[in-house]
Amino acid sequence: MNPPPPPPPPPPTTSPDPTGAEASDLAAVVALRDLADQLEDAAIERAMREGWSWTQVAEALGVTRQAVHKKHHRRLEHAGIELRRRGNA
Repeated sequence: MNPPPPPPPPPPTTSPDPTGAEASDLAAVVALRDLADQLEDAAIERAMREGWSWTQVAEALGVTRQAVHKKHHRRLEHAGIELRRRGNA
């Protein structure tokens, strides 16, 4: 028979320091995500201006065509970019 699992650790007596190194690390993660989103937006806009299809962009990003379309189509239309429709060359 297996021994019973150990009891859970006691709860911390104090809250984590929201200004410590961990907070700085997490703030850096947020900043990198924002930068990655900006880079993605710019790259997709350039590709679409050059006539890439949603499928080509999706394959380059390793995601589905539907995911790219859902995330970017409204912004691209508002930017005045003529978007290729399915079946259009």
